[in-house]
Amino acid sequence: MAFKIRSIRFAYSVSMAALLASLTACASGTPKDAASSDSGLSGNILVDGSSTVFPISEAMGEEFNIANPDVELAIGVSGSGGGFKKFCAGETDVSNASRQIKDSEIDVCTAAGIDFIEVPIAYDGITIVVNPTNDWAQCLTVDQLTTIWSPDSEGKINNWNQVDKSYPDQPLDLFGPGVDSGTFDYFTDEVNGEEGASRGDYTASEDDNIVVTGVASDPAALGYFGFAYFEENQDALKAVEIENKDGDCIAPSTEAIADGTYNPMSRPLFFYVKVDSYENKPEVKAFVDYQLDPANGELISDAGYIPFPDDILAKSKARIEQRKLGKDPD
Repeated sequence: MAFKIRSIRFAYSVSMAALLASLTACASGTPKDAASSDSGLSGNILVDGSSTVFPISEAMGEEFNIANPDVELAIGVSGSGGGFKKFCAGETDVSNASRQIKDSEIDVCTAAGIDFIEVPIAYDGITIVVNPTNDWAQCLTVDQLTTIWSPDSEGKINNWNQVDKSYPDQPLDLFGPGVDSGTFDYFTDEVNGEEGASRGDYTASEDDNIVVTGVASDPAALGYFGFAYFEENQDALKAVEIENKDGDCIAPSTEAIADGTYNPMSRPLFFYVKVDSYENKPEVKAFVDYQLDPANGELISDAGYIPFPDDILAKSKARIEQRKLGKDPD
């Protein structure tokens, strides 16, 4: 069964990719990129953090760099928690996150003199996936997810028929994000009632491609990650419907995530920008503003996520313009 592997590291300069794209366009007689090299911007932008938000940064970065080929843009992936460690140590300009920054992480940033602005950027829905040959797990309740993923289930819930007696007596092989992942934090909070509370006997990785390959290769597997990774690999995976708060079984989709019916697995995604970088590095300001331009919402859709409506996007832009430091208490 074929499945796609998304490049999980973007730590090379995007400007090289843009240069190649520009050369290709020139060869085909397209004038767009020839004029794009006159932006006058240079310097470097360092981004790290969530693997879930990575596809958005990647899509935005590629287009941004076509217009700004002299800017060196490096995008790494170390999970939301890993990204905040680098961000609060002053190593990056922007930190991608699939959850809000924790108070303990704010304390580290404050101690290091790092002022930041929280910027919501898109909607996502955590997607629970199984192998396409799985014909029994059509819709799971939160209680069943708790049975699967509770810390108390470690070493005890090892077969599908322990989740539901109607399920077959097959091994329950689990794949999921590592502990530095914001997806891990959000999922465990919603499913187990405590952020970070999870069984530990599963294949964990900050690289969502590991979850993709694991579930696609194992008939008895179950895993979870952001919606974009399912969309990119839906020919090799099957999304499980989730019983929402109204008792309806809802499959993840752009519509269900946007309208909130895919609950409790719908959530906002964020990036955090260092104020000093935004104010003193024109290339960082330009990239942040580019991501918040309504005209670029299609890039978010192309990355597999759901753009904000204009009124909500305007609130994100206002946080930057008004220098609303820290995170939104809401």
